[in-house]
Amino acid sequence: MTAAFMQLVDVSIVNVAVASIQKGLNASYTQVQWVLAGYTLAFAVLLVTGGKLGDSVGRKRMFMVGMAGFTIASLLCGTAGSPDMLIGSRVIQGLSAALMYPQVYSVIQVTFPPERRGVALGVLGGVIGLAAITGPLVGGLLIQADLFGWAWRPIFLVNIPVGIVAVALAAWFIPESRAKDAGRLDLPGVMLVTAGLALLIFPMVQGRELGWPRYLFAMMAAGAVVLCFFGFYEQRRARTGRTPLIGMSLFRSRGFTSGLLLIIIFYGAFLPFFLVFSVYLQSGLGYTALEAGVALVPYALGAGLGSGISIALAPKLGRLILQIGLTVLTLGTLGLVWVVHRWGSDLHTQQLLIPLVVAGLGFGLTVTPLVNLILAKVPLVEAGSASGTLTTAQQVGSSIGVAILGAFFFGLLGSQANSVTAGELPRIKAELAAVHIDHNASDRIIGAYRTCFHDRVSSADPTALPASCHQSQQSKPSPVQKIMQEAAQRSLHADFAQAAQRTLILQAVLFGACLILVFALPRVRGRDLSEFEEKSQDAVIIG
Repeated sequence: MTAAFMQLVDVSIVNVAVASIQKGLNASYTQVQWVLAGYTLAFAVLLVTGGKLGDSVGRKRMFMVGMAGFTIASLLCGTAGSPDMLIGSRVIQGLSAALMYPQVYSVIQVTFPPERRGVALGVLGGVIGLAAITGPLVGGLLIQADLFGWAWRPIFLVNIPVGIVAVALAAWFIPESRAKDAGRLDLPGVMLVTAGLALLIFPMVQGRELGWPRYLFAMMAAGAVVLCFFGFYEQRRARTGRTPLIGMSLFRSRGFTSGLLLIIIFYGAFLPFFLVFSVYLQSGLGYTALEAGVALVPYALGAGLGSGISIALAPKLGRLILQIGLTVLTLGTLGLVWVVHRWGSDLHTQQLLIPLVVAGLGFGLTVTPLVNLILAKVPLVEAGSASGTLTTAQQVGSSIGVAILGAFFFGLLGSQANSVTAGELPRIKAELAAVHIDHNASDRIIGAYRTCFHDRVSSADPTALPASCHQSQQSKPSPVQKIMQEAAQRSLHADFAQAAQRTLILQAVLFGACLILVFALPRVRGRDLSEFEEKSQDAVIIG
């Protein structure tokens, strides 16, 4: 339970720390994306491998190795002196989590008898829900407290004592276990899928900062080729009787393939929501990390409520529960678009309450039964491989989503800068005229202001002040400086609000696409779903 809690909190806690990390390390928007995407990508590529290693060399051993690595990586994150060191440490954290996390389910499976296993998995579900709620709050509290003047660093350093205790308790209490027929690890498959995903995702995250040179498109094309070769290799490996990393026969099922695509799009839209919204609240509106964490709590509470409702209704409604959940989620997201548009820079936490609860409710209704409904018609012999494939797809989708939607959001800040400042011109001219600035001087001041604002929001490093801003601030009387500073603040709020609105609209469109894909899933309910849930518990060791 400690491992599950730490792993899940470490995903959500970073979202509220984005602004503090940017300021503390002078990180660019792209580097902040890598802090999130590097973790989820590393977690994704090693997740299935982590489960298979536990089966073959010992689940307790891999749990302790993963937990120890996670703890050391947390120390490296907390002491990082540069954005690149933090990104590298987050990748190590993700790799360690991939070794640790699959053993949580496996140990429950082999330790508890069937009549007690449901209670243990229920406790795990409660821990997952608690992690979702407490992550943003704990992150906000730690950053607000600014312990020892360390700003964001305690969000990682707090893992160290917890990790040490968890390793010690695991050594004492967890029994060792292995699978009798684990099969050999597919190392070439791991290398191929890792290389393919890295070639695909790196250009998506880095493209905006580098100006999209041609070699990035070549990298994406190469990534697609490597992933296709991975598919052929896995098929050949299965035909020769060796255990593949992913059973390619699964993709013959239209329902499973549609479900896999649904998972990738769903999580690709979901995780970037927290990145975009946290950056909007903190960098755009000036919220503290704690205020941003508190603002996101209604989403987690709605998700918990929706999850409880879906457990009761999913066996009766089948895939209809997904259609209801995705509809509610889409409406909640569009509600957030309206709230941001309506209040803009005057936005307060209470105005976010209802749409966040609605969006969270839709998420909870969808996410809890999603995997079981996708896997409901998968043969038992392939259930473990299918479950692992979907879990990996969740993390891959999250990484791709952070890359694409993050680039979309941050790119909008620069591309719409001129139109945002144009909206401020009448007010600025009137205020400059009121302090007796003549027409020609007013035009020069406004021109310098627009250039400075555009350069600043387009900069790869949002904490740096471009040269154009230094020039525009020289030799100005104090009344003019005050007018232009207030205008820049209003423009910044408007720029972030518009970027957030458009990104939320794109996320709502993606949730709508998921709603369409639900129609390709198997029609199952009642006894069919209950029987699969029982079978999938026996397959969860691999998954």
